[in-house]
Amino acid sequence: MQQLERQKGFELDREVVEQVLRQALARGADFAEIFAEDKTFGSIQVLGGRVKSCVSGQDFGAGLRVFYGLEAIYAYTSDCSLEGLLQLAKQVSAPRESVGRRGLSPWNRQEVTPRHTLTIHPDAVSKAVKVERMLLADQAARAVDPRIEQVEVSLAEEFQRVFIANSEGLWLSDERPYVRLMINAIASDGVEKQSGRESPGAMAGWEWVEEQNIEELARSAAEMAVTMLSADYAPSGKMPVVIENGFGGVIFHEACGHLLETTSVAKGASIFTGRLGEQIAHPCVTAVDDGTMAGEWGSLAVDDEGLPTQRTVLIENGILKSYMVDRLGGLKTGYAPTGSGRRQNYRFAPTSRMRNTFIAPGNSRLDEMIGSITYGLYAKKMGGGSVSPGTGEFNFAVLEGYMIRDGQIAEPVRGATLIGNGADILQKIVMVGDNFAMAAGRCGSISGSIPTNVGQPALKVSEIVVGGRK
Repeated sequence: MQQLERQKGFELDREVVEQVLRQALARGADFAEIFAEDKTFGSIQVLGGRVKSCVSGQDFGAGLRVFYGLEAIYAYTSDCSLEGLLQLAKQVSAPRESVGRRGLSPWNRQEVTPRHTLTIHPDAVSKAVKVERMLLADQAARAVDPRIEQVEVSLAEEFQRVFIANSEGLWLSDERPYVRLMINAIASDGVEKQSGRESPGAMAGWEWVEEQNIEELARSAAEMAVTMLSADYAPSGKMPVVIENGFGGVIFHEACGHLLETTSVAKGASIFTGRLGEQIAHPCVTAVDDGTMAGEWGSLAVDDEGLPTQRTVLIENGILKSYMVDRLGGLKTGYAPTGSGRRQNYRFAPTSRMRNTFIAPGNSRLDEMIGSITYGLYAKKMGGGSVSPGTGEFNFAVLEGYMIRDGQIAEPVRGATLIGNGADILQKIVMVGDNFAMAAGRCGSISGSIPTNVGQPALKVSEIVVGGRK
């Protein structure tokens, strides 16, 4: 199998960049920035033991952003010639009359230290080899139980090269490989259907796929589906809940994380605006957004504004310590950028976004949490849900749940939902486990869909509304 030879960094021509940025600044802009992207991507879907789809492509283009005070104007194009980019510069500078001129600072070429180790480029592996490995998952899931009637296995790969230059002299390029496996198993008894899934991902190449125990992942998805197929419906009411590690962190991400981005803080649309230094969570809660973790799905060496990523402590022992801040958000709020400016691709202007966002591990054991509850719910696997952006009101599905009775995990239940408010639940997390784990996902916002990790150890919530059918 061919090993990857590191490619030369992706850059635009220096004279082109200089002419375009000067044109963008010509009518009095305070700041101008070019973001160029060359991305290849591919996906394979195996359904029912056969290849259902196989797609690959390339995305190439550039975006140009200028600031006039606290106002930003953004435009993009797939024509990266001098003429195409100069036309873009005229578009972003046209709405303003000249109020002064700013020149370009001398170029400061920066070397980017990768947050990943890429050994085998996805393009170096044949589709036949990829499909062969995916079929192992199909076979393993079906072998769990005859009630597994359908298995879907997907592989998504992406190799993104970016170039960023701005009027302050920033000049750098970065390479970002992403790979993700998704396994969905459906169990049926002829009347009801239930599903189970696993979907890990990483900032890595094909070598990461080879390291995964894909058969074990498939069995896990199938066992979840079979367990929930025979489960009774969950009861409803207020009760204590233990939320398991990994994707359980989706609740913090959606109900609280977005409210800590300057995207909402700068507009006063967050209930956490202006509350730095306040106690907003139980003292056992520390929450972090970390873009520096090697090989993780949400990591970056630099953000999409060219700033180094960092480990940002959002909440420490219950006290609000920081927001996630992009360049424009920093100008509007006065807070220093945290390397959180992100975008889906060159068609989007960047804004403050999460990276690897998680509740840090504590000292409690899972059995201690379970043992402390007389009657409640153990949410072993969380699914998706809905959140009100301004208030943090949420409703999340529990994919795999069990009742807790007299300090023991009891019968499985299905159809449970967790209903609450992000700010409220932070105060009701009373125990934090030591079994930390993260899980891959994609997050959508005004700058598009981006890879993010959610995570946590197991948590005990003293009381939350559980929606059910009993």
